[in-house]
Amino acid sequence: MNRDTTGHYSTTTTAGEQVRAFVPHPLPPVPPLETGGARQLLLERATLAVGRLDSISTLLPNPHLFLYSYVRREAVLSSQIEGTQSSLSDLLLFELEEVPGSPMDDVVEVSNYIAALEHGMSRLREGFPLSNRLFREMHAALMSKGRGSDKQPGAFRRSQNWIGGTRPGNARFVPPPPQEVEPCMAALEAFLHEDDTGLPVLLKAALAHVQFESIHPFLDGNGRLGRLLIALLLHHGRLLAQPLLYLSLFFKEHRSLYYDLLDRVRTTGDWEAWVDFFLEGVESTAHSAVQTARRLVDLFEADTHRTAQSGRAAANTLRVLAALRERPVLTLSHLCRQHQMSFPTAGKAMQNLVSAGIARELTGQRRNRVFIYDAYLGILNEGGQPL
Repeated sequence: MNRDTTGHYSTTTTAGEQVRAFVPHPLPPVPPLETGGARQLLLERATLAVGRLDSISTLLPNPHLFLYSYVRREAVLSSQIEGTQSSLSDLLLFELEEVPGSPMDDVVEVSNYIAALEHGMSRLREGFPLSNRLFREMHAALMSKGRGSDKQPGAFRRSQNWIGGTRPGNARFVPPPPQEVEPCMAALEAFLHEDDTGLPVLLKAALAHVQFESIHPFLDGNGRLGRLLIALLLHHGRLLAQPLLYLSLFFKEHRSLYYDLLDRVRTTGDWEAWVDFFLEGVESTAHSAVQTARRLVDLFEADTHRTAQSGRAAANTLRVLAALRERPVLTLSHLCRQHQMSFPTAGKAMQNLVSAGIARELTGQRRNRVFIYDAYLGILNEGGQPL
């Protein structure tokens, strides 16, 4: 449906030139979002897919292991949309404080993303409300180190920003002037807490994501925080017990359409086209996450069975395999320190896994060697190549 516009324009001067900055109207849309017919079927399918994903804990022997790596995969993907070049392996190496040849700024950026998510989830579990204060706290974590740490971490912007182009005058989109940011974010917070809108959680998340991106309340990090907002809303709305649904890969694979649909909401008020895209992404992503979990369960079972048949050394080799399931990139020193194994025992057990084709050594060195659980990372890395 075309609503002509979902906001108004305010003329402002920035960087020495006049520009028309877009100020979005408060949510929900007027006229109301059309939710019947095919869109209702999309919503039902997406909700069912999220329900299957939420029940994943009954499928996995240890769902926290899956969550550990899946969150890190999402951090890499979401940061890649912003142009970082780091991989999941880079991040896991960074967390071991061993990053040979890795782009440090990029990895720090991805690590900050994890810190922001973990802070947000921890606060929600404490009973802290989903609020602008929480968004600011998460932004402070997101921008705490590396690139962007000089862009007012944890504070709504007090100057004009823009998206695309070399200057405000040729930008693809100019968000609200700085004096409008606080009122716009206050209206968004109010919408998040309204219980009488009649909107299901998925539709609320779809609308809130666009609104956040249109306000662009921070000087930097808006895209990543806007994507995190989706995960927080689904958890806060009790659709997911754990933050397991991330749309970054879907947005990355359909990047041009994603940006086009955001623009269409602002210029023509076509919320429906955006919502259809969002729901398709939710269904596809939830289904993919369940399939990934099943593949990992099959992999773990097969590799455990093979390792158990390896004779007298099986017990220690199984301990090392279990450690690789927890962290698919490991050093022997980390293994000894965290799992109370002697260096010779750990080295021999790891070599058994290398000989079996389960693990692989990355460095080619005799000292400070790094081992990787190849098949595990291979499954998680699908779609994770930098743009």
